[in-house]
Amino acid sequence: MNSLTKAAFRFVGSASLKNAFGGKRDFTRTLWHMSKNLDCGSAATSGVLQPHKPSLYCSCGCGMKHHMHTKGERELVEFLTEEILAERKAQKVKTVPTTLDGFSVKLDGAEVELAKQGEKEKIVINFNVNHTVDTEDEPEINPTADKPDMGEMRSKPQFEVDIVRGNTTLSFTCSFLEGSAQEGEYNDVFGIDEMTIYQGEWNEKVYAVAGDVLDGYLYDLLMNLLEEKGISNEFVEKMSDLATAYEHSSYIGLLESLSKFTTGK
Repeated sequence: MNSLTKAAFRFVGSASLKNAFGGKRDFTRTLWHMSKNLDCGSAATSGVLQPHKPSLYCSCGCGMKHHMHTKGERELVEFLTEEILAERKAQKVKTVPTTLDGFSVKLDGAEVELAKQGEKEKIVINFNVNHTVDTEDEPEINPTADKPDMGEMRSKPQFEVDIVRGNTTLSFTCSFLEGSAQEGEYNDVFGIDEMTIYQGEWNEKVYAVAGDVLDGYLYDLLMNLLEEKGISNEFVEKMSDLATAYEHSSYIGLLESLSKFTTGK
């Protein structure tokens, strides 16, 4: 009986280039007559099966015995192994700092809390790093280059600033502003989205005002107040650096957990 062999070509890109060119990958399967359970990673050179001693372990490097997982799982593990190495190589900050300009740093899943206790008040900043990463600049496509020059990935989360005095909290919701300052012009890195003040615990009955409807002079005075409390443009840039480092380490951790889940370890 005749055997049918089709070649399977696959290109696996690095973490920063996946789907960058929008190319399609064609997958085909190699069919052998009466050979559905070949060892993982084995290769045949002719239409006739040669007797062989199968390896006890999968050749994809997962450490599992053959037939213990599917072709899709093997390919996923192979990709994750390369992806994790590439992400660790690109990682600029290996350890997230425990303090930032006098604020203590507390990490809990995707949540980050910065806190500073003063004599009369406590300042608490909260943000979540989920869905906060974007490229710093648009990629420059050079037709002659092997890969596009992708902008730096940065985390710019919306963040809450609570200034607590006794039982009263002055609260701001802030976010990063788009665009850059022109020559000779000073632009804020962040802006106030919303402001409120309440007693005890916040609830939905508490009134809040949007930053874009505040009186312009009042808005500037509130921004000055935040700067006096340490929430300056420079500090917020450092906070973005911290968020970027933590988001990246969380992403690597997610890839590692996915790899362990897939291999069953």
